[in-house]
Amino acid sequence: MNGEQTCEREFDFALILSGVHELTPEVEDGLFEAGCDDATLSVQYGYIYMEFSRTAPSMKDAILSAIRDVRKANVGADVWRVDECNLVTPSEIARRIDRSRQQVHQYMTGQRGPGGFPAPECNLATGAPLWSWCAVSYWLWQNDMIRPEELRNAEVVAAINNALEGSHQRSRNPELVAEVVRVVAQI
Repeated sequence: MNGEQTCEREFDFALILSGVHELTPEVEDGLFEAGCDDATLSVQYGYIYMEFSRTAPSMKDAILSAIRDVRKANVGADVWRVDECNLVTPSEIARRIDRSRQQVHQYMTGQRGPGGFPAPECNLATGAPLWSWCAVSYWLWQNDMIRPEELRNAEVVAAINNALEGSHQRSRNPELVAEVVRVVAQI
């Protein structure tokens, strides 16, 4: 060791599993024995839902170690996603930063704050636009409204969910994914 000390702390997050849809004693025991003894298991909307309170040096390390533990349980389970959505409404932004919806709306329209609030990511035509939490958290961090750790955690969760989604897409339709990747790389 180089004398550097790693501070570990507790991180709370939830994983949604795929591959198994019942909490049988075998599934519970397998997950527990594989290292998921710091999670509470339940079934939500037909999916096994695991709420973790894991000690690690970072949120990234906590989530990735939990994913490894789920996979090594050998009970047929895989991780569908981290249960945190990157697409958010103005109300969700307000909740996450403990501000009023009106104040968030003023940030969005430039009536308040430095301007340059990120544009919505999708649903513009429906009148119910959604924003990328990563883009919003970056803007908030740039304007000293959230701590750097909050930005980093948003980036970590988005990157992990993007990787998981890509993996699921490749397993369902590898030819389509290969074609899309090939064409997008040429653009």
